[in-house]
Amino acid sequence: MVPIQYYMMLSAALFCIGVFGILTRRNALMFLMSVELMLNAANINLVAFSFQNGNLTGQVFSLFTMALAAAEVAVGIGIILVLYRNFSDVDVTKATTMRW
Repeated sequence: MVPIQYYMMLSAALFCIGVFGILTRRNALMFLMSVELMLNAANINLVAFSFQNGNLTGQVFSLFTMALAAAEVAVGIGIILVLYRNFSDVDVTKATTMRW
């Protein structure tokens, strides 16, 4: 059996990579991929603790998180398409001109 610390380390590494991607990238598609990495890190934690405790609660919450991620991608792709249509680029720093 694999110790839970390995799952925690994997989850922490994925989460840190996601945070790094959000903080350093300007591309909106990279933002979406970084958020997906962070959600997958949370899913790994939920499933690992669920397996350790012997109940299915974490796995059910993980399924809800996957549904949330799918909805987030659908809305995010719509926003990216509008951003590309208005600015012909997916650089999020150019979207500041859409303010008042």
